[in-house]
Amino acid sequence: MKLYTSPGACSLADHIVLKWIGAPFEAQIVTREQRASPEYRAINPAGAVPALQVGDWTLTQNSAILHYLTDRFPEAGLCGDGSHESRAEVNRWLATVNADVHPAFKPLFGATAYLEDEQAIAKSHDNARKQLRTYFERIDAQLAGKDWVTGSRSIADPYWFVVTQWAKKVGVDLSGLDNLARFDAHMAADSGVQAAQRAEGLI
Repeated sequence: MKLYTSPGACSLADHIVLKWIGAPFEAQIVTREQRASPEYRAINPAGAVPALQVGDWTLTQNSAILHYLTDRFPEAGLCGDGSHESRAEVNRWLATVNADVHPAFKPLFGATAYLEDEQAIAKSHDNARKQLRTYFERIDAQLAGKDWVTGSRSIADPYWFVVTQWAKKVGVDLSGLDNLARFDAHMAADSGVQAAQRAEGLI
C-alpha cells in the first residue's frame, strides 16, 4: 500500500490509522504544487489528498479510504465492537467530521478570497469560526467520560484530531471545551499519532 499525503492535511487521519494497523505501507509526501502536476492528477484527478494505491488500484476520498482500511483489517477493531450499532456510531461521527466540520473550514482556507472585499471575507471568516465552535461544542459533549470519540478507538478519532489542529491554527474559540482538550492531549501522546506526524514533519 502507498498513501499519498500532505503534511497536516486530512490525509493525516489515514496515515495515523495505517500506523495503528501496523501493516506495511509507504507514505509519499506531496506538496500543494505537486498535487497540481499532471503526474499526480493521473493518480487523483481532483489533485487532492489522500490517495491510496493498492497494487494497480487507487482509492481516493478520505472516508472511503478509512472504511476500506477497517474492512481490510478488521482485526484492528477500528470500526466498533462488531455490532451494527457501534459501527453506526463510528459512521455517525465520521460523517459529521467529514461532511459538516471539514467543509466549514473552507472560508478560513481561502475559499472566499474571490469576493475581493476585505469586509465580506472577514465576515465569512467570523461566520465560519462561529459555525465551527458549535460543532466542537457537540464533540466536546460526546467526549464526556470518554478517551475516544465513540468510547473505543476508531477511524473517527484521527479525523477529529486533525480538524482540532486546524481549529487551533485558524483561531476557532475552543475555550472551555475541556473534554476536547483532554482528547487532543490523549491523541497527541499516542505513539501511532506521533509516528505519523513525525513522518510528515509536523513534530
